[in-house]
Amino acid sequence: MLLTPLKVELPDYHSIGIGGCSLPTSAQPWPIANNVSRRMRKAVGVQPWQWPDEPVFFVADPHADAEAFKSSLIASGGVTKSLSGEIQLTDEGRKGRFVIGGDCLDKGPSNLQLLRAIRHLMAIGADVKLLAGNHDVRLLMGLRGMSLQRDMRTEHLFLRMGPKVIPLIKEVFNAYRKRVDSQPVPAAEECRRLLYPSKSWFKGFPKIAKSDISKIAVEKEMTRMRQKLKDFETSCETEGLSIQDVYGTALVCRQLFLQPGGEFAWFFNEMQLIHREGSFVFLHAGLDDSLTTLLASNSIEQLNQLYRHQINSDLYTFYYGTLANTMRTKYRDVDRPLTRDGVERAYDMGIHAVVHGHRNQTSGQRISLRRGMIHIEGDITLNRNSRQKEGLSGHGIGATIIRPEGRVIGISNDYPFAKVFEPERFLRTA
Repeated sequence: MLLTPLKVELPDYHSIGIGGCSLPTSAQPWPIANNVSRRMRKAVGVQPWQWPDEPVFFVADPHADAEAFKSSLIASGGVTKSLSGEIQLTDEGRKGRFVIGGDCLDKGPSNLQLLRAIRHLMAIGADVKLLAGNHDVRLLMGLRGMSLQRDMRTEHLFLRMGPKVIPLIKEVFNAYRKRVDSQPVPAAEECRRLLYPSKSWFKGFPKIAKSDISKIAVEKEMTRMRQKLKDFETSCETEGLSIQDVYGTALVCRQLFLQPGGEFAWFFNEMQLIHREGSFVFLHAGLDDSLTTLLASNSIEQLNQLYRHQINSDLYTFYYGTLANTMRTKYRDVDRPLTRDGVERAYDMGIHAVVHGHRNQTSGQRISLRRGMIHIEGDITLNRNSRQKEGLSGHGIGATIIRPEGRVIGISNDYPFAKVFEPERFLRTA
């Protein structure tokens, strides 16, 4: 399809506080495959396309890069920077909604600053929906698992976080050193016993899990856990942390994140599994047949209530069941399947597109098809540590904007044009 310029009003990035960046100043139709048009026709034949009443600003996977996150909010047009350097809402931002697509934590360089930036966005009056990402929930499960009675279903959850949690541990250790030093920390060997799964876990867990998880998934989990056990302390020592430092810092993290009144207790309290705006459903990673079945008989709020119940009272069922698959699926054989039947159920409910993060892109947002369901992939590799590994410079900037007039706009500093997806335009020319 020929990509012709579009007359789309984009923010004046310099005037709203992002100077010297390479964000696009003009737009083109979103480059998508021809079969997307055919699937759209089938979907709208079941239910008409419904658009949100107000703009939706989607930013996914900031991964502890506060500067990238704030710049992306500004790039969305929903936020501007004040003379003092703080962000403030624009007229569009006051009437719109910000959906943060999960994976706020890990990788770095600024977990705590990122959390405070999200809190500030809420404090200035933004309507914010905070979705659960696999990195975020792993912290919650690891911290909760520390206080549970030893059980083969859950005793591995702290180690399950793996070396990726170490940047956060290091930040908390440095920022709250006096509080860490005041914690009752046992000897190193006892710390290992409290934080790591028992030796019998590696034989016992597969027997417990075989009725709930596929054989492929169990084998992958065991391989992953053996690697984490091998690498965790070495990675800690590289950052100058002993296992006793880690244990003491984890106790402080529990105070900060899990106790009422903790500085970051709001983070997990605000978190939800799924959000919907018209024909768009927002998740961290994706759909599967089990979830579409649940959606067919439950409201979005009921599913979010089920998520909160499981994450509070049944970590094993949550993490190895349908709900957590929405946060980690990449539609691999090891993941729960999405079939055409599941997609048809979604069409029957008027769901035409999944908006998600999790699968990082290096040239801006992407539209793909999964068993015929449109997926708008919004993880554009924001954090600078991941970008360095991908050969990208600096931190990322960008957002996915869903407009009431029937447009999805993808803005990224890694693509020269704003990508504009207008279903009606594609349906007319299909």
